[in-house]
Amino acid sequence: MKKVLVWMSWGVDSAIAAYLLKQQGYDVTAWFMKNYVSDSGNCTTYSDAEEAIKVSKFLWIEIISFDLQKEYNEKIIEYIYHGYQTWITPNPDVLCNSLIKFDVFLEKALALWFDGIATGHYARISETPKRQSDKTKKTSLNHLNAWSFKLLRWVDYNKDQSYFLAGLNQYQLSKSLFPIWEYTKPEIRALAKKIGLPNAARKDSQWLCFIWNIPIKEFLLKKLPKKEGDIVDSTGKIVGKHEWAYFFTIGQRHGLNLPFKAYVIKTDVKKNQVIVGEKEDKQLFWKTITTTGRHWIGKTHTLPTKVTAKIRYRQEPQEATLKRNKNNDIVVSFKEKQRAIAPGQTIVAYKGNECIGSGVIAETQ
Repeated sequence: MKKVLVWMSWGVDSAIAAYLLKQQGYDVTAWFMKNYVSDSGNCTTYSDAEEAIKVSKFLWIEIISFDLQKEYNEKIIEYIYHGYQTWITPNPDVLCNSLIKFDVFLEKALALWFDGIATGHYARISETPKRQSDKTKKTSLNHLNAWSFKLLRWVDYNKDQSYFLAGLNQYQLSKSLFPIWEYTKPEIRALAKKIGLPNAARKDSQWLCFIWNIPIKEFLLKKLPKKEGDIVDSTGKIVGKHEWAYFFTIGQRHGLNLPFKAYVIKTDVKKNQVIVGEKEDKQLFWKTITTTGRHWIGKTHTLPTKVTAKIRYRQEPQEATLKRNKNNDIVVSFKEKQRAIAPGQTIVAYKGNECIGSGVIAETQ
């Protein structure tokens, strides 16, 4: 029997992940990560911990807690602040997985003699033997010398989270399990109700990583002071005021407080201006992206190569080509123009259902 430490949030997905692993004969322990605590009334860390304890008691499994506030502050929170200060829109959810859950926490789990970790992520891990003789010995959580690992999209594309896992590497995948991979979301809800989970009807979270449901502007104001500036249209006419331009991202509509519907098409660093336009403004559409921070999940692919790629979680992957420019940067050229590409966000590439890697959006053209 293999010992697995399951990330237990307050949500139904991690609870079902733990339940399924118990059904499969694993020795399961739950854990709850304390990464961020705020004085704000919106902070739900303690109530979420109470919910995780209820679920663990219901499943008759031990639960332990790790306080990773120090690591989270150093690796994620400072990254968020730095990103907005340099006028980019960072994506901390991707880093949360690659640098916290599947790095700091994974190493702590292994140090406690667990064989690996499991989460309720909506994705699949495929294991392929590196040698023909290994085919008859396949088990989960295998050694890297004998197996290669692929990150695949979930069976329910509407909830697929491979985008957020695109920063993982072979070692991290080899020590991880995604037990709910073969279930759709309605099936997970139905199973939770059938077995009587105490959180079966609780809604899915929609907020930022482990900062929970604290609005991003409220979070940023804890460290970044306000600086009033102008909101202007594409002709330069002042149409409103803002509290600081770095609170806004390309394509954003909410928070402008204008008497008409408008979208952010650009921010001007020097003038501290937010430029707005219509939803289909041509300045919001680009075909080519230059990337930084490139990462291959498995093998390094020979370029140029055709892929599908997406620039945000909810987007369906679009046809594109990966190639290198004269500076040896990896460039993503889409077949069709993409709307609202924000520097600092993550772009993820696929070959079929396989997530092959990711990069950070640097420039558009």
